[in-house]
This record gives sequence, C-alpha cells and structure tokens, in this order.
Amino acid sequence: MDGAGVRRAEAGTPRRPRRAAPAWLGVGLYRPLAEDDERARFWVRHVHTGVLLSEIAGWACLVYTLTTPTPGHRHPVLLALAGSVVVLTPLLLLLPLHRIVRDLRGPLLFSVWTAAVTAIVATAARLDGGTDSPLSVIFFLVLVYMAVAYPPAGVVLTGTLMTTAYATLVAGPPDAHSLLVATVLGTVTLICTLSSANQWAAHDRQVLLLRTQEALATTDPLTGVPNRRVFLDRVGRAVRLAGRGERAVVCIVDLDGFKAVNDRRGHAAGDEVLRSVAAALGRVVRETDTVARLGGDEFAVLAGSLLPADDVLLADRLRAAVAEVGTGCGVTASVGCAPVHPDDDVAGVLHRADEAMYRAKAAGGDRVADLAG
Repeated sequence: MDGAGVRRAEAGTPRRPRRAAPAWLGVGLYRPLAEDDERARFWVRHVHTGVLLSEIAGWACLVYTLTTPTPGHRHPVLLALAGSVVVLTPLLLLLPLHRIVRDLRGPLLFSVWTAAVTAIVATAARLDGGTDSPLSVIFFLVLVYMAVAYPPAGVVLTGTLMTTAYATLVAGPPDAHSLLVATVLGTVTLICTLSSANQWAAHDRQVLLLRTQEALATTDPLTGVPNRRVFLDRVGRAVRLAGRGERAVVCIVDLDGFKAVNDRRGHAAGDEVLRSVAAALGRVVRETDTVARLGGDEFAVLAGSLLPADDVLLADRLRAAVAEVGTGCGVTASVGCAPVHPDDDVAGVLHRADEAMYRAKAAGGDRVADLAG
C-alpha cells in the first residue's frame, strides 16, 4: 500500500553499519557520504578542492626540492613523488564522482586517498632530513581539509595514522623536537575531530528537519496516508501516463454514518474510525496504488487498472473493507470510480468520481457506482 510505503520511506531510518565493527568505526568507514543531490554536489566540490590543494602542494614541493639546499635537494625520489601528485591527482576528476559518493565507494575513495597522501608526505619528509624537513607541515594541511567534511571517525583514524607515520617514519629515535610535533599533530587531530563531529551533527539535524517538514507537507497527520496535495499530484501524473496508454482509475470513498459516530461517541472515537478505515483501504490495494485522505471522512484511491471490470472490482473491495471496519459503529462507504482518460485534467477526473460517489450515496450508501451508473 502506498501510504505504508510512504511512512517507511519518510521514517528515514539510516542504514545500520556492519555489526562486526564498533559503531563509531562503522559510521566513519561504512556510512554513505551523500543521500541526495545537494549532498552529492557538496562532496564533488570537496573532491575538486582536494585536487586543487594537492596540485598546489605538489608544485610547491617540486619548487622546494629543485631550489632549496637540503638533504632532499633534487632527490630523484622526491621529484618523482611530487611529480606523481601533480600528474595523477587530477585523474580523480575523471571518476563518476556523483555516483561514488552515494555508496560505500565514497568513504573508500577518501580513505585510500588520505592513506596515499600520508605515505607520500612521510616518505618525502624522511628523505628530506626527517624532523628538520618542513614537508611535515603538509600533515596539518590534510587534517584541516578533512575537518571540513570527513566523518569524525575518519578524522580520528587518519590523524592517528599521520601521527604514527611521523613518529616512526619521519622522526626516528624520539627526541624533544619530534615529541613536540607528534603532540601537536595529536592535538590538531582532536580539534579537527570535534569540528567534524559538530558539522556532521548539524547536517543530521538538518536532514531530520527537512524530512519532518516533507512528511508534514505530504502526509495526513491523523491517518498517516498521503494527503490531498500528494494525491492530486499523482492523479496529474496518471493523466500524463494515460496519454501513453497506461490505464488508471480514481475511486472516491465517502463514509456513510460517520457523523453519528462523532455525535454519539465523541471525536476521539471518530478519529479511531478514520485511522482504521485508512489501514483497511491500504490492505486491499497494491503497493503501487495510492490511498489518500482528501479531508473529513472522504478518502480517495488511485490505482492501475487493465479493464473497466477491474475498476468495479476494486471499488467493491474498498466498500467491503470499510463495511468490515464499521461493523460495530454503523459506518459504511459510498464508492464512486472513474477511469483516467488521456484528454482528462485532474479536476475532471475527480468531478466524475465525485458524481459516481453521490449516485451511490443517493441510492442508500454502502454501494459502488461508476460512470455507467
């Protein structure tokens, strides 16, 4: 049933990380980076920024290696590393980034990229004199870049990797200088992690707010099924599809005897009847069909249909479902149905279905009427 499907989709339950990994690690490594077009564009821009920063750093290292009299002066390995960054990093822009950031390839891309940068910087600094090399400052550039967008767990893991690489590959035997730099790296990692956590928390709150607003705008708050606005949009789409030969039918379901329930038992009882009717209608239609509440005690159904006989069968299933729910309170339904024609407009379809429903009600209710009477 469409109403149930909408509620499941609007719940927005995030995909759970793999149980074999700790929760924080799962969020950092397995969480898709983007779930919508806007977030995907954000990550694509982030890749472009990373490529630009890598190009700047690569060219700066080339100039530094060629012009500065240090242990790494014109070292072939240093030149090769800087040259590979300049040449290879732009190739990332050839990847289908908009698709990659929407699945688990996104975190993998950034994890591999960051690990490669860590290895390159650590090797270059080692060849350029270890703790005396200024190339180690690139570690801080990478951490700041990560803090802008990476999930907190990714920042922690990368910062730990960089601190370890500096302490073991660059610094060699520990001394006061290397311990100070390693301590600062660890502190910057902590600060960047806090910044990342705040940004991701703000993003999650924004997503939740947008989904809540969307649900309020498209869902009837009492019954949980789509509201009139959504139904009219879908009827409009059905009209367009009718022009391509896809047949559909609109059924208007108006409750008989509902006012008496409110008068005798109160509005709380009436609300419960409406919720039960919505659920009952949903059980007798397909997942691809739409059950909506138009307002008050009036519901509507939009369903795909192959033959005119199918329209009447559907309408009678809807009538019987309401009759079953209303057995104890005297509520039944008058159902009118009208097929969607290629030359229709939304108002015309609803008007014909309303006319059929009023004929059913005038005939005593608890019955079905179509255009043939």
